[in-house]
Amino acid sequence: MSHDNKRATTLRSRSEAARVSNEELFFDLVYAFSVTQLSHYLLDHLTLLGALQTLVMGFAVWLGWQYTAWTTNWFNPGTLRIRGVLFAIMLLAMVMASALPGAFAERGLVFALCFVGIQAGRTLCMLIAIGPKELLTPNFRRLLAWNCVAGVFWIAGGFAQGEARLALWLGGVLCEYIAPMIGLRFPGLGRSLTSDWTIDGGHLAERCQLFVIVALGESVLATGIAFGHHAEWHGPDLFALMVGFSGSLAMWWMYFDIVSIGAEKYLAKLGGTDRADLASDAYTYLHFTLVAGVIISALGVENVLAHLDSEHGLELFGSVALFGGTSLYLAGHAFFWRRVAHRWLPSRLIGAAVLLALIPVGAALPSLAAIALATGVTAAVVAVETLTYSRERAAVRSGG
Repeated sequence: MSHDNKRATTLRSRSEAARVSNEELFFDLVYAFSVTQLSHYLLDHLTLLGALQTLVMGFAVWLGWQYTAWTTNWFNPGTLRIRGVLFAIMLLAMVMASALPGAFAERGLVFALCFVGIQAGRTLCMLIAIGPKELLTPNFRRLLAWNCVAGVFWIAGGFAQGEARLALWLGGVLCEYIAPMIGLRFPGLGRSLTSDWTIDGGHLAERCQLFVIVALGESVLATGIAFGHHAEWHGPDLFALMVGFSGSLAMWWMYFDIVSIGAEKYLAKLGGTDRADLASDAYTYLHFTLVAGVIISALGVENVLAHLDSEHGLELFGSVALFGGTSLYLAGHAFFWRRVAHRWLPSRLIGAAVLLALIPVGAALPSLAAIALATGVTAAVVAVETLTYSRERAAVRSGG
């Protein structure tokens, strides 16, 4: 087979809608493990410094997954070459996730090398796969240059200690996040135009929906495991389990009932530059707030279930996780919908503000009362929206 024919089969055809492949679903399993590791790290480091460290590592996990989702939007993961790259990334991501608990201790360099290997290695493999004459080639050269610049920060941070490591890794995150915002502009390599990136909007939206499912799965898993560790099941234990699950259900409803469907339809209506811009803003940047909100709130629920017998209240950091995480999720939704549909969801903004205001209240409440209050606010938002937007909901879900 000629090189041109190999390149043609490696790239996805734009003549028909791309579907999420079994390779991609298998790939997500490693990132489910990564999400669990992030949640456990934050649970073990409930301090401001621990939160910042978790945030930086969370960005690394999200960037590794998100850039791969974009890559499989352009390249066919069913081909042996791209499948091999995906599986190699999986192995690196598994080692990276395994090193995550010690990333700010003795395993910092391992964590950094794995991340750099994922980012730069994937881009280099794609460059080799498409050859020197493809339209995407200059874009991937610029991306590789930025991956290498970010890699310097990550590897230097792996050799550094303490706050210096945190600062250097934050610099690496900023490189990876800011580069697409400026069109991957790089000295000597020029700038990429949004129109250069042709995307399948439905495929990218579905990939991000699946990552939200992964995060919600961690929420259900954390709740179930924490409940299962109780030696005896009494009324308060069962009530906490029911309320914790109800909170996860409300979060699922907020996203999957109409928002994810509506957003995918808005994306499908656009073309060219507008579609690529919306996909980048809504699914690369704003979606991280949804995932982070789910993970943080799951930590809050797990913390409640682990301390039901405590004589103390939820305390500040536990309240920040429970109320603040849910607030972040609601606010993220409001900004996501604003970018997609050009209008706000006022009920979610109000709900986010109420939850933030309840953080000091929750810190003083018994654990059961706090989780009931947080879930009650979330459920109220769902109920109000289901009634208020009943006609819009019916139209969206019926295909209108």
